[in-house]
Amino acid sequence: MADFTVAEFETRMSLAQSAMSKAGLDAILLCTEAELRYFSGFRTQFWQSPTRPWFLVLPRNGDPIAVIPEIGSDLMSRTWVRDIRTWASPDPVDDGVSLLADILSAFDKVGLPMGQEASLRMPLCDFYRVQQKSCVEFVDCSELIKAIRIVKSDAEIAILRIICGIGSNAFDRATELFCAGQPLSEAFRAFKIALLQEGAEDVPYLVGAAGQGGYGDVISPPGKTPLQDGDVLMLDTGSSLQGYFCDFDRNFAIGHASDAAKQAYDTLWQATEAGMQTARAGATCADLFHAMHKTLGGGISDVGRYGHGLGIQLTEYPSIASFDDTVLQPGMVMTLEPSMTISNGKMMVHEENILITEDAPILLTKRAAPELPIIR
Repeated sequence: MADFTVAEFETRMSLAQSAMSKAGLDAILLCTEAELRYFSGFRTQFWQSPTRPWFLVLPRNGDPIAVIPEIGSDLMSRTWVRDIRTWASPDPVDDGVSLLADILSAFDKVGLPMGQEASLRMPLCDFYRVQQKSCVEFVDCSELIKAIRIVKSDAEIAILRIICGIGSNAFDRATELFCAGQPLSEAFRAFKIALLQEGAEDVPYLVGAAGQGGYGDVISPPGKTPLQDGDVLMLDTGSSLQGYFCDFDRNFAIGHASDAAKQAYDTLWQATEAGMQTARAGATCADLFHAMHKTLGGGISDVGRYGHGLGIQLTEYPSIASFDDTVLQPGMVMTLEPSMTISNGKMMVHEENILITEDAPILLTKRAAPELPIIR
């Protein structure tokens, strides 16, 4: 059942406990999928249901405590977690509130992720009740959790290498998967099947677009409009393996490519090169942003960022943005995702996944062709 060894989770727990000691925290409360999975190994599609809350308590001393609905007890027992407290859920009167509050009442100061990219996956009224019943002081521990998760272990990197390779292999089949006259929805379906055939466990995220010489956005679900000669087709996949994601796109011209589309593709390819040249341990995310932005011509960017962290979430902290001074460290896995406007209402985006090292970054994805590929 376990995706990692017990030693992997013990290391994560040890890092958390050391950080708690420095921060003066007695425990940490986690209630979101990524954090529970990271520290416990509890992986399930059941998170798609919003009905039940799930909790994991990390004490500064001792072992983690899972506080979960009874329906998850068997699966949790197959992780490294041994202290599992359950209740019959859903309970409209007391859905784990008293059980969780009783456990937390043994502590004074409890960390809870409250900052950027954090969320509270329990009813707010129940959280207030937990506060009242436990009498603990909750403080933000977002930065503490980010600092632990931001550097990937060798075991994590091994999975990320494989899933990025799977995505790359599926993109290599473009000429057999896509053709003029094919509805965009069918192109999506064919590519999703190819990803699964290549070894992806799931394809939770697949977006893209197609349009003459470029496309209007990069987050759309597919329509049924057929691919036409002169279209630029873009697909962006977040396929997963053992709960870890690849996240990158590829562009293809159908039949022929306009000069403007070729030029935009070349500019984005060069911007990504600039990003890889800058992506060294010690540089900041802002450094990466400015290197790519300069290649794109500078000026004002309304995209917000040119990439992000990658791991057990499709997008993770940090952001490759002008405001993010996070220092790159060996073991971080990042996406490089420059984008640009081609003309009014038309854009193009390019994305690669890289591993930060002490020296040059390592490409986890197969590098995109230096010229816009044309599917004839």
